Amino acid sequence: MSIFSKSNLQTSRVALITGASEGIGWELARVMAADGWNLILVARREELLAELAAQLNEQHQIKADVIVQDLAALEAAARIMARLDERGYKIDALINNAGFGCYGYFIQQSEERLLSMLDVNIKALVCLTRRLAPGMVERGRGWIMNVASTAAFQAVPTNAVYAATKAFVLSFSEALAVELKNTGVAVSALCPGVTFTGFQRVAGAEHLFYKRGAMTAAEVARLGYRAMLRGQRVKVTGGFNEFLVQSVRFAPRWLAAEAAFKITQKRR
Repeated sequence: MSIFSKSNLQTSRVALITGASEGIGWELARVMAADGWNLILVARREELLAELAAQLNEQHQIKADVIVQDLAALEAAARIMARLDERGYKIDALINNAGFGCYGYFIQQSEERLLSMLDVNIKALVCLTRRLAPGMVERGRGWIMNVASTAAFQAVPTNAVYAATKAFVLSFSEALAVELKNTGVAVSALCPGVTFTGFQRVAGAEHLFYKRGAMTAAEVARLGYRAMLRGQRVKVTGGFNEFLVQSVRFAPRWLAAEAAFKITQKRR
């Protein structure tokens, strides 16, 4: 049984979720399938996507389809769109969840890795939104959820590029929400704090993350989905994380950056 009301949803509605092979994306797929959405699951790891799709098809009698695509690849968005056209899908909800971080001093990090981060966290998100939003506007309904982070609200030394990409996602989402406010298309930025996913492992920073205020991916997914349906433009998950975000607003930006740096240095 769904944990949400289906009164305002039709089972024919289709959501595309990037980064669906684990973590928040995986849990968002589970939440939305339970609420009657058909799904397009996008990520690099075909085996994990196929496993999830099979589970959701069986448990919820929805249609979950898979597109295997590395979002850092050249023309990734165009390839995804081509497959959607081939299969005849019209997307009602776009969940730009894919993203990764890279911990360390900027001058010591791989340029290739940093550019891949920009491609996934920013370029793919913008391109998919640009290609799918016009159809939503034309049909007069739609949802776009962009997964940012509490890191979007301040500079984070030793995670400089990641935090900057999430600041872009937050700013972009807020601006787009205003542009589309009278079209029937709602835009939300989901800003989780520390979440138990594979993110820390990929970033090489499992030892740095504090557990206070940490949430499970399932909790974040439920909160984000509810916020998306309400049309809430920015959703920070968890009271502790909301407190931290609001605290940063009253501190000079240089001081917030220095404090973030000191915290990461203590945990090294």
